[in-house]
Amino acid sequence: MCEKCKGKYYITTPIYYPSAKLHIGHAYCTVATDTMARFKRLQGYDVMFLTGTDEHGQKIEDKAKEAGVTPQQFVDNIVTGEKGVLDLWKLMNISYDRFIRTTDDYHVAAIQKIFKKMYDNGDIYKGKYVGKYCKPCESFWTESQLVDGKCPDCGRECVDAEEEAYFFRLSKYADRVQDLLENTDFLEPRSRVSEMVNNFIKPGLEDLCVSRTSFTWGVPVDFDPGHVVYVWIDALFNYMTALGFENDKYDDLEKFWPADVHFIGKEIVRFHSIIWPAMLMSLNLPLPKKVFGHGWLLLDGGKMSKSKGNVVDPYVLSERFGVDALRFFLLRTFPFGSDGNFSNELLINTINVDLANDLGNLVSRTVAMAQKYFGASLPQVQQGDEDKDAELLAMAGSLRDKYEEQMEKYAFQNALAEVFKVISRANKYIDENAPWVLAKSEENSPRLARVLYNLLETVRICGGLLSPFMPQTAEEIAKRLGGAVMDWDSLAVFGKLPADVATVAGPALFPRIDMEKELAELEKLRQEAMKEALPAVEIEPYAQENVDFDTFCKSDFRAVKVKACVPVKKSDKLLQFTLDDGTGTDRQILSGIAKYYKPEDLVGKTLVAIVNLPPRKMMGRESCGMLLSAVHKEKGEEKLNLIMIDDSIPAGSKLC
Repeated sequence: MCEKCKGKYYITTPIYYPSAKLHIGHAYCTVATDTMARFKRLQGYDVMFLTGTDEHGQKIEDKAKEAGVTPQQFVDNIVTGEKGVLDLWKLMNISYDRFIRTTDDYHVAAIQKIFKKMYDNGDIYKGKYVGKYCKPCESFWTESQLVDGKCPDCGRECVDAEEEAYFFRLSKYADRVQDLLENTDFLEPRSRVSEMVNNFIKPGLEDLCVSRTSFTWGVPVDFDPGHVVYVWIDALFNYMTALGFENDKYDDLEKFWPADVHFIGKEIVRFHSIIWPAMLMSLNLPLPKKVFGHGWLLLDGGKMSKSKGNVVDPYVLSERFGVDALRFFLLRTFPFGSDGNFSNELLINTINVDLANDLGNLVSRTVAMAQKYFGASLPQVQQGDEDKDAELLAMAGSLRDKYEEQMEKYAFQNALAEVFKVISRANKYIDENAPWVLAKSEENSPRLARVLYNLLETVRICGGLLSPFMPQTAEEIAKRLGGAVMDWDSLAVFGKLPADVATVAGPALFPRIDMEKELAELEKLRQEAMKEALPAVEIEPYAQENVDFDTFCKSDFRAVKVKACVPVKKSDKLLQFTLDDGTGTDRQILSGIAKYYKPEDLVGKTLVAIVNLPPRKMMGRESCGMLLSAVHKEKGEEKLNLIMIDDSIPAGSKLC
């Protein structure tokens, strides 16, 4: 370690599921992590900043099949393809030191060794899993843990799962994990601790299913073919395999482990604060020093989600407002540990008030006045002791320590608030001292030079402390100040700027935005994006022959609930439904939708059937009625969707 280095610092984001549509919510955690990493580098630490992608699991296998590609092709396209994960991190100026993909060969081999070690020490055993599984979250749940019958994390439907599996003795570590959470500062914010202990540990921590046999896209259990390792073992150990644990790809484990902090979204706190430490305890490995579960960016009151259609495109926002403005907004506007409600109005207002009016105006006015009144550089001036200077100099001189205190607590919003208190005071200082009035008299030249120096030095300190948040802007501010030094030590002392500083003119850092005009343009772009996202749909032509009302009324439409659904042997089209139609006797209907649905996904759904059609034979089986579907064509291929209605509607209810 070099003499000037303060020490090592290891910080991570979670490795992201490679979503086909990246949104600003994906960038939020990574921008925060990048800001912390840059802050630590500014302080003089040797930083390792890890991010990456979590590329295994059933949902990826399913999506690849839908897309007609292999799972590896699917994830490769999203990670390395145009506007993929790597492109987004480049756009957002993410300064990661290492990027891991869980499909990397060295990681796969390491996970197999880790799984075998826990098996050999008796903490993994073979059994049978029977319960609920949420494919989007890759989470196992008991019936009692579901909320209104749905996944407690994402609110989506869970499927019944029953298969041979290996289990990790999570229950064995319940007391130790509870003690870790309650009696240390391992998990923050503290509000997350009671949530984990009361919701998961105290009700009884059950052993965790850690292998699957119902799909193949995962790390194979090398000593038991047919099993793949549960994705959360695969994903969590990335924090160590990326340093060289159980592989010879890297050799940084001794230097950087344990991690100083894992930044994660609150939806995966359970995995990082309960399962992760328990597995490390099983292997007698040091625990990370801290897990910090931040809140979500919300849009229209809900979490941003492609499945909900409420994503915000970071490419569009960055192109229109600049990457630094977007980075600044994310951490200036919302407390990092809490949820934040995103809106374009709030983004534009933050840019106009903080960046255009306050910061941009201070830099532009100060540099412009220095050049107007003194030309190439300020004259050599002595330190003044004017009363009018005292407050600004005291605030600027103490800013670094106040800022540091907040940054060490991951209170990014508060750290920025401290900086902008000084920026606001500097703008007020301009009005108090009126340099344009001082410039009218040669006698006031020393005072004018002193005032402008104080302003330029304040800009230097504020610009340096903004560099973790807005690196490009900080570079531009340093350029405007003649290449001013903004190292950590110099930011603690007022007066480090050379007295004869030579300023450099430039355009406005952040031009003011016309709110009404910009919102209209963003709405136009949103509508265009929604239109482009729609598939090319061909609708069946409307029937030309009219049907009289009495004939229509003869059709008896009823709500039916799917009790069972199985494929019909020797048919690649038909599914056989066993339905509750409210009569007390099961109804059997066959429907040619096997191409579009998995039978197990339909159990429990409420559908619509015409129940007064005469029975007919299909593949030797009787079908008593017809399920209603919607049919259309996409790119020439027929698509069919069953009509599903609210599950609260009782079976047998007549539709009218």
